[in-house]
Amino acid sequence: MARTKLADRLGPGLITGAADDDPSGIATYAIAGAQFGTSLLWTMLFTYPLMASVQLVCARVGRVTGHGLAHSLRAVLPGWMMAVILLLLFGANTINIGADLSAMGEAAAMVGGVGRHTFTIGFAVISLLLQLFVPYDRYARLLKWMTLTLLAYVALLFIVRVNWLGALHDLVVPHISGAAALTAIVAIMGTTISPYLFFWQASQEVEEIHQVRERRPLRRAGNQAADAFARIRIDTWSGMAVSNIIALSIMLGTAIPLHDAGKTDINSAADAARALQPVAGDLAFAVFALGIVGTGLLAIPVLAGASAYAICEATGRKASLQETPWHARAFYLIITLGMVLGMAMDWLGLNAMKALFWSAVINGIVAVPVLAALMHIVSRPAIMGRFVAPPMLRIAGWFTTAVMAAAVVAMPFTSG
Repeated sequence: MARTKLADRLGPGLITGAADDDPSGIATYAIAGAQFGTSLLWTMLFTYPLMASVQLVCARVGRVTGHGLAHSLRAVLPGWMMAVILLLLFGANTINIGADLSAMGEAAAMVGGVGRHTFTIGFAVISLLLQLFVPYDRYARLLKWMTLTLLAYVALLFIVRVNWLGALHDLVVPHISGAAALTAIVAIMGTTISPYLFFWQASQEVEEIHQVRERRPLRRAGNQAADAFARIRIDTWSGMAVSNIIALSIMLGTAIPLHDAGKTDINSAADAARALQPVAGDLAFAVFALGIVGTGLLAIPVLAGASAYAICEATGRKASLQETPWHARAFYLIITLGMVLGMAMDWLGLNAMKALFWSAVINGIVAVPVLAALMHIVSRPAIMGRFVAPPMLRIAGWFTTAVMAAAVVAMPFTSG
């Protein structure tokens, strides 16, 4: 019974955390592991409370107001800035979709032997059809089950040999070995704390309100606050823990066989899978490659959905995966456009790593004003009523904002 209750408390936060480990994120962690071994494991401990505090704030906004994040941002940001943020968010998410689809197609082709483009189209079509025709209540359960695909990377640790004592040391003792390592840290920050996750989790809290008849936004049903905030804390801290444990597993799983063997020329998740085969065996190769496909199927709907939620919430249009395409046309049109443009990237042969670099730059630029506005929102009784964020959460949120601002400033100096 206790297990059932715990499972019921895991939802938006778990899916958000799992979606953070998309194929683009896998590439970032694999590159860090291959190039720097275990020396950057400490970044996962550092980013964990930062990403958890931000996602707690986002979930709080959705649950208290009954509206998505973009709806609240519209109240505190000038119209021109909101328009720029939405445009940049859509662009970054679409680039990520394209890079993820390409990585999934390449990984599946390595295992299945069929052409990469065939798999890419198939994954895009499957993902789009699920979003268009499966109602949110069933789709959310499907996404929750799909988080199990991340266990592939935990399994990887039982296939390769790991120096656990050395890994534990590097997990708790920070170390930066030059400008290249600083570049990797900036990339990790941009991967773990991304704007699409902010918009997605807040919107999922709104969707969850609509799934239970008795639930109301907390501003109108304060008696539900204790249970709601307890669920959000368990869900979010657990989801972000899953995200970072998987990231640790990827870094460890590539650090030992690749870094120690001198195979540091890794430019994508598929490169990492390919490089693992001769040094760690066919099983490690297959596990890593199939994990790319599973995580992509989980993350792509989140990327496309986050764009649609943000744009529709900001413009006052219906935004819900529970609605049919005929009742939320703009919402599903944005999802479809993001998927089609992302798929087109694969056919145009754009350089995936350059695309992901610019996506990271865009995400970093968008994250700073969004985080600053978000912290302003959760501190305003006019928006949050008596449920403004507690002092410790506000301090953590502002600290995260400062860290992300520093990462953006550091980008030009670490990209060369």
